[in-house]
Amino acid sequence: MTDGNHSFASVEGQVKWFDPVKGFGFVVPDGGGRDILLHANVLRNFGQNSVADGSLITLTVQETPRGIQAVQVLSIQPPGGETAPPLDELASDDEDLDLAAVPAEPARVKWFDKGKGFGFANVFGRPEDIFIHIEVLRRSGFADLQPGEAVVLRVVDGHRGRMAAQVVAWDTVLRSKE
Repeated sequence: MTDGNHSFASVEGQVKWFDPVKGFGFVVPDGGGRDILLHANVLRNFGQNSVADGSLITLTVQETPRGIQAVQVLSIQPPGGETAPPLDELASDDEDLDLAAVPAEPARVKWFDKGKGFGFANVFGRPEDIFIHIEVLRRSGFADLQPGEAVVLRVVDGHRGRMAAQVVAWDTVLRSKE
Protein backbone atom coordinates (compact mmCIF):
# COMPACT_ATOMS: atom_id res chain seq x y z
CA MET A 1 0.00 0.00 0.00
CA THR A 2 1.30 3.48 -0.81
CA ASP A 3 0.22 7.00 0.15
CA GLY A 4 1.98 9.61 -1.96
CA ASN A 5 5.68 9.22 -1.21
CA HIS A 6 5.15 6.73 1.63
CA SER A 7 5.02 2.95 1.30
CA PHE A 8 3.14 0.97 3.94
CA ALA A 9 3.20 -2.74 4.75
CA SER A 10 1.35 -5.00 7.19
CA VAL A 11 3.66 -6.83 9.59
CA GLU A 12 3.09 -9.38 12.35
CA GLY A 13 5.51 -9.64 15.23
CA GLN A 14 6.06 -9.85 18.96
CA VAL A 15 6.46 -6.95 21.38
CA LYS A 16 10.09 -6.93 22.49
CA TRP A 17 9.43 -4.27 25.12
CA PHE A 18 7.25 -1.22 25.62
CA ASP A 19 7.78 1.49 28.24
CA PRO A 20 4.74 3.78 28.73
CA VAL A 21 6.89 6.28 30.68
CA LYS A 22 9.36 6.64 27.80
CA GLY A 23 6.48 6.61 25.33
CA PHE A 24 7.80 3.95 22.98
CA GLY A 25 8.96 0.37 22.56
CA PHE A 26 9.99 -2.11 19.90
CA VAL A 27 8.46 -5.01 18.01
CA VAL A 28 10.43 -7.92 16.54
CA PRO A 29 8.93 -8.82 13.14
CA ASP A 30 8.05 -12.50 12.55
CA GLY A 31 9.93 -12.58 9.25
CA GLY A 32 13.13 -11.28 10.81
CA GLY A 33 14.82 -7.99 10.08
CA ARG A 34 15.20 -4.79 12.03
CA ASP A 35 13.10 -4.01 15.08
CA ILE A 36 10.05 -1.82 14.53
CA LEU A 37 9.56 1.34 16.60
CA LEU A 38 6.16 1.45 18.31
CA HIS A 39 5.35 4.95 19.55
CA ALA A 40 2.84 5.51 22.37
CA ASN A 41 0.64 7.70 20.12
CA VAL A 42 0.20 4.83 17.65
CA LEU A 43 -0.75 2.52 20.51
CA ARG A 44 -3.17 5.12 21.94
CA ASN A 45 -4.89 5.38 18.56
CA PHE A 46 -5.65 1.67 18.99
CA GLY A 47 -7.15 2.43 22.41
CA GLN A 48 -4.38 1.24 24.76
CA ASN A 49 -1.75 3.13 26.72
CA SER A 50 0.48 0.09 27.13
CA VAL A 51 1.11 -3.38 25.78
CA ALA A 52 2.62 -6.39 27.55
CA ASP A 53 6.05 -7.65 26.53
CA GLY A 54 5.69 -10.77 24.41
CA SER A 55 2.26 -9.84 23.03
CA LEU A 56 1.61 -10.78 19.42
CA ILE A 57 0.87 -7.69 17.38
CA THR A 58 -0.13 -6.85 13.81
CA LEU A 59 0.94 -3.44 12.54
CA THR A 60 0.95 -1.23 9.50
CA VAL A 61 4.53 0.05 9.18
CA GLN A 62 6.52 2.43 7.04
CA GLU A 63 10.21 2.85 6.29
CA THR A 64 11.59 6.22 7.45
CA PRO A 65 15.10 7.70 7.39
CA ARG A 66 15.41 6.60 11.05
CA GLY A 67 14.22 3.02 10.49
CA ILE A 68 10.94 1.11 10.38
CA GLN A 69 8.09 2.62 12.40
CA ALA A 70 4.57 1.47 13.20
CA VAL A 71 1.88 3.82 11.90
CA GLN A 72 -1.16 1.78 12.95
CA VAL A 73 -1.91 -1.11 15.31
CA LEU A 74 -4.30 -3.58 13.69
CA SER A 75 -4.52 -6.21 16.45
CA ILE A 76 -2.94 -7.31 19.72
CA GLN A 77 -3.03 -10.76 21.29
CA PRO A 78 -1.79 -11.20 24.87
CA PRO A 79 1.36 -13.24 25.46
CA GLY A 80 0.65 -16.94 25.18
CA GLY A 81 2.34 -20.25 25.51
CA GLU A 82 2.44 -20.16 29.27
CA THR A 83 0.08 -22.05 31.46
CA ALA A 84 -0.07 -19.75 34.43
CA PRO A 85 -1.66 -21.05 37.60
CA PRO A 86 -4.98 -19.55 38.64
CA LEU A 87 -4.75 -16.52 40.88
CA ASP A 88 -5.25 -17.22 44.58
CA GLU A 89 -7.57 -14.22 44.82
CA LEU A 90 -10.09 -15.73 42.40
CA ALA A 91 -12.89 -17.93 43.62
CA SER A 92 -11.92 -21.59 43.88
CA ASP A 93 -13.95 -22.61 40.83
CA ASP A 94 -12.07 -20.22 38.50
CA GLU A 95 -10.51 -23.14 36.59
CA ASP A 96 -13.92 -23.76 34.97
CA LEU A 97 -14.50 -20.05 34.28
CA ASP A 98 -15.56 -19.26 30.71
CA LEU A 99 -14.50 -15.62 30.30
CA ALA A 100 -16.59 -15.22 27.15
CA ALA A 101 -19.70 -15.91 29.24
CA VAL A 102 -18.83 -13.23 31.83
CA PRO A 103 -20.51 -9.91 30.93
CA ALA A 104 -18.21 -7.12 29.77
CA GLU A 105 -18.61 -4.07 32.01
CA PRO A 106 -17.40 -0.55 31.09
CA ALA A 107 -15.08 0.88 33.73
CA ARG A 108 -12.63 3.66 34.45
CA VAL A 109 -9.26 3.07 36.12
CA LYS A 110 -9.11 4.64 39.57
CA TRP A 111 -5.39 3.94 40.03
CA PHE A 112 -2.87 1.26 39.17
CA ASP A 113 0.61 0.83 40.63
CA LYS A 114 2.78 -1.47 38.56
CA GLY A 115 5.36 -1.65 41.36
CA LYS A 116 2.77 -2.88 43.85
CA GLY A 117 1.26 -5.19 41.25
CA PHE A 118 -2.36 -4.08 41.55
CA GLY A 119 -4.88 -1.28 41.29
CA PHE A 120 -8.57 -0.52 41.20
CA ALA A 121 -11.24 0.55 38.74
CA ASN A 122 -14.86 1.60 39.01
CA VAL A 123 -17.56 0.02 36.86
CA PHE A 124 -19.96 2.66 35.57
CA GLY A 125 -23.10 2.80 37.71
CA ARG A 126 -21.71 0.65 40.56
CA PRO A 127 -20.30 1.98 43.83
CA GLU A 128 -17.67 -0.66 44.71
CA ASP A 129 -14.05 -0.75 43.59
CA ILE A 130 -12.93 -3.57 41.30
CA PHE A 131 -9.52 -5.07 42.11
CA ILE A 132 -7.13 -5.48 39.15
CA HIS A 133 -4.12 -7.77 39.65
CA ILE A 134 -1.04 -7.21 37.48
CA GLU A 135 -1.10 -10.85 36.34
CA VAL A 136 -4.65 -10.41 35.00
CA LEU A 137 -3.48 -7.22 33.30
CA ARG A 138 -0.51 -9.00 31.69
CA ARG A 139 -2.64 -11.96 30.59
CA SER A 140 -4.98 -9.40 28.98
CA GLY A 141 -2.13 -7.90 26.95
CA PHE A 142 -1.45 -4.75 28.99
CA ALA A 143 1.72 -3.67 30.78
CA ASP A 144 0.21 -0.81 32.79
CA LEU A 145 -2.95 1.28 33.24
CA GLN A 146 -3.31 5.03 33.73
CA PRO A 147 -5.74 6.77 36.11
CA GLY A 148 -8.89 7.74 34.24
CA GLU A 149 -8.28 5.26 31.40
CA ALA A 150 -11.51 3.79 30.01
CA VAL A 151 -11.46 -0.02 29.84
CA VAL A 152 -13.88 -2.92 29.75
CA LEU A 153 -13.65 -5.48 32.54
CA ARG A 154 -14.93 -9.01 32.91
CA VAL A 155 -15.55 -9.09 36.67
CA VAL A 156 -15.85 -12.12 38.95
CA ASP A 157 -16.39 -12.58 42.67
CA GLY A 158 -13.07 -13.26 44.37
CA HIS A 159 -12.34 -14.30 47.93
CA ARG A 160 -12.09 -10.65 48.98
CA GLY A 161 -14.67 -9.06 46.69
CA ARG A 162 -15.16 -8.26 43.03
CA MET A 163 -12.07 -8.44 40.84
CA ALA A 164 -11.20 -8.24 37.17
CA ALA A 165 -10.67 -11.58 35.44
CA GLN A 166 -9.92 -9.84 32.11
CA VAL A 167 -9.17 -6.29 30.97
CA VAL A 168 -10.02 -5.20 27.42
CA ALA A 169 -9.28 -1.89 25.70
CA TRP A 170 -12.40 0.23 25.39
CA ASP A 171 -11.78 0.94 21.68
CA THR A 172 -11.28 -2.77 20.93
CA VAL A 173 -14.74 -3.59 22.24
CA LEU A 174 -16.27 -0.73 20.24
CA ARG A 175 -14.56 -1.91 17.03
CA SER A 176 -15.75 -5.50 17.53
CA LYS A 177 -19.39 -4.32 17.64
CA GLU A 178 -19.15 -2.50 14.29
